[in-house]
Amino acid sequence: MRKNSVLAWSMVVALGGFLFGFDTAVISGAEKSIQQFWHLSVFEHGLTISIALIGTVIGSLLGSRPSDRFGRKNTLYFVALAYLLSSIGTSLAGNWYLFLGFRFLGGLGVGASSVTAPIYISEVSPADRRGRLVGLFQFNVVLGILVSYLSNYLISQGGETSWRWMLGVQAFPSLVFLILIRFIPESPRWLILKKGATERALQILRIINPLNCDAELESIKNSQLGSDSHLRNASLFSGEYKLPIILAVLFAFFNQVSGINAIIYYAPRIFEMAGLGAHSSLLSTVGIGMINFIFTLLAINIIDKVGRKLLMLVGSVGLIVSLFMVSYTFFTGNFSGFAIPVYMMIFIAFFAFSQGAVIWVFISEIFPNQVRAKGQTLGSSTHWIMAALIAFSFPYFAEKLGGTITFSFFGTMMVLQLIFVWRLMPETKGKSLEQIENNIVMH
Repeated sequence: MRKNSVLAWSMVVALGGFLFGFDTAVISGAEKSIQQFWHLSVFEHGLTISIALIGTVIGSLLGSRPSDRFGRKNTLYFVALAYLLSSIGTSLAGNWYLFLGFRFLGGLGVGASSVTAPIYISEVSPADRRGRLVGLFQFNVVLGILVSYLSNYLISQGGETSWRWMLGVQAFPSLVFLILIRFIPESPRWLILKKGATERALQILRIINPLNCDAELESIKNSQLGSDSHLRNASLFSGEYKLPIILAVLFAFFNQVSGINAIIYYAPRIFEMAGLGAHSSLLSTVGIGMINFIFTLLAINIIDKVGRKLLMLVGSVGLIVSLFMVSYTFFTGNFSGFAIPVYMMIFIAFFAFSQGAVIWVFISEIFPNQVRAKGQTLGSSTHWIMAALIAFSFPYFAEKLGGTITFSFFGTMMVLQLIFVWRLMPETKGKSLEQIENNIVMH
């Protein structure tokens, strides 16, 4: 009963990750048609593609406020509604300005989802299964991307207005998400720490952890008490939370300076730089999507057994080797065969196995109950701001500096990540959120 209930709640909330991935990637199949339909200039076209990313940054920056004030569950209602209105609005938009507004709203949903969904799952998960359950969120992001590519391909046969159906089909999973949220409980930790609703929280804890629910209740209550209770309500940047802040910011920073978004967004361009034709480039991109999916699934199935740190150590070494092999291939100019696509797929495999699977789990674990939403906001917004910077700057640097220097930079950043993981990153597997708090904040 306990396992099935918590798994069901986590799967419902992870639907937010599916919509996150779908909403982010679906525009790729529609962007050319949209440009032609409204006769957009280069600047207007760029704004149309990036407006959702701008909304995502803002949504992630503001995500902690509704999550702390109104609760995790009520914030997820907003996320579902944003996805639903965005999909309907963009598919029916009568002019370009309305279209931009609804794409921006979808971006807000993605940003808020990346903060609230991992927090909720981490707060309702038993310690021994938390990695796998929070990992469901990232798995659903990757699944959403894959399904959007397949959906775009199938709908693209439908003529000139097929782009409206590409964007509008997202309304169906959004509506399902909105309905299912009604059946999940509020986070017990939020109920205790923000509302003082101990009895309601205990009822939920009895389902999550029937054998030790009373002890867990006391542990949660004690996390806001003690001689330093005045500090427990201090701001995130009071100095007390210095270590988890450093861990979250660096983790999110390294996630993006691996070059992952450059490779996901610009894979066909990179493959064409390596001398592949357009058809081969497209085929290689599909391969990247499949490998991303498979290795994310593998990682979330073993993350609670081997731990977060080992995945990151193995992944960092794989990323370093694959990135420097890409750089070396550009340096020699020997593009015979499929060397670049093969190295890229090795890169994606190691990224999905490590950073991709671990980031939302780790950041949702390391902050104390009182400031978890603010900490998740910090990590998430760092991730999205860096994603925007890398996505916007990669074409310029790839053209001006070439593949050798660009990929050597990404490889060097992964050497620094390896040192960070080895020297600074704590292991969090199998520990309750309150035990992690004691280990990271109190010492």
